Amino acid sequence: MTTYLTWRLVFAGEVVVVMAVLLCRRVIADSPRTGPRPRLDGVGAALSAAGLGLCVLGVLQSSTWGWVEPRNPPFTVLGFAPTLFVVGAGVTVLSLFRHWERRREIQGADPLVHLALLGRPVLRSALMTLLSQNLILLGLFFTIPLYLQVVQGFDAFETGLRLLPVSATMLVTSLSASSLGRVWGPRRVVRLALAILAGAIVWLLATVDPVIDDAQFAGAMALLGVGVGLLASQLGNVVQSGVGEEERSEAGGLQFTAQNLGSALGTALIGSILIGALAHAFTSQVTDNAELSEQTREQVGVALEAGITFVPTDEVRSAAERAGLPSSQVDAIADSYASAQLDGLKAAILATGGIALASFLVTPHLPTARDSRPRKPGTDSPTGATGSTR
Repeated sequence: MTTYLTWRLVFAGEVVVVMAVLLCRRVIADSPRTGPRPRLDGVGAALSAAGLGLCVLGVLQSSTWGWVEPRNPPFTVLGFAPTLFVVGAGVTVLSLFRHWERRREIQGADPLVHLALLGRPVLRSALMTLLSQNLILLGLFFTIPLYLQVVQGFDAFETGLRLLPVSATMLVTSLSASSLGRVWGPRRVVRLALAILAGAIVWLLATVDPVIDDAQFAGAMALLGVGVGLLASQLGNVVQSGVGEEERSEAGGLQFTAQNLGSALGTALIGSILIGALAHAFTSQVTDNAELSEQTREQVGVALEAGITFVPTDEVRSAAERAGLPSSQVDAIADSYASAQLDGLKAAILATGGIALASFLVTPHLPTARDSRPRKPGTDSPTGATGSTR
């Protein structure tokens, strides 16, 4: 649709799907309500949305504002970029949210979320891994299309074809590996998935070249889908099995919050790393390029201070020509930018690999195969002993 018609039809298609769901809503039976009707915690909802929104906004704008040294912010704070101050404000608001929720619980009112759920190691570990999964996936899905469309010049249809292996293997693996956790245990499957993700990212790094190797790229994408599929086959079950029947709706809300937060941070953080690495690499190459005059280097430096975006090399070449530079210097700037593009892409992809490796730190409390065995009636632990579960 995007290549041959218009991208607007994609959103129109989603409206059709939503309408079909609404027409089928009567098939879903409503559960009878028991007990008093709960009341929405409006203050808690506003505080959580504001806190998470400020944190994501700060990370998102870091590519434009800079993290510490101001790059091109609308204002500065004590001479520093406002990024960390915005993130800090978000953390402060989330602290207020935590205080408010505990106050609601003490007063016997309905909180937006029972924070005691986050104190359960299994649930907390699963939520953190879910956040990491979406951070990695959306970070890569932000970076890879830039490589395919901006660097390689593919249209949306050609880009979609090259991303197809990751979708295919993700679907097949997530469906076929759901029972693997009962044999190996979710912890071992998740750690295997993270190792596969790290290997796929290393393989992907090797394919980021001026001329793409379609076979190698497809292999890396397929392996990436296997890793994400293994994660998807385990984490949802771990979240839901880590709470009681009456807490599953709340756990589901936490699950989708972790997924959406990971998606937002993945796009924001990896995008920031990409732009920062691009600017650093381009500045270094222009400074070290003997073919460029001192005046040209100053012009490029002024342009970089106004901000840099990930654009096709032809646009950089056209801008250099409009500036009246000699053809030799135009070629030198275009070549420097093309090389900086690859450096920025590799830095962003490498960052997702680092997140995959760091995610091992949040897996120790995931259930093992022994924890996942069916329990005897009247017991709370896989060994048959009574008492509280982990």
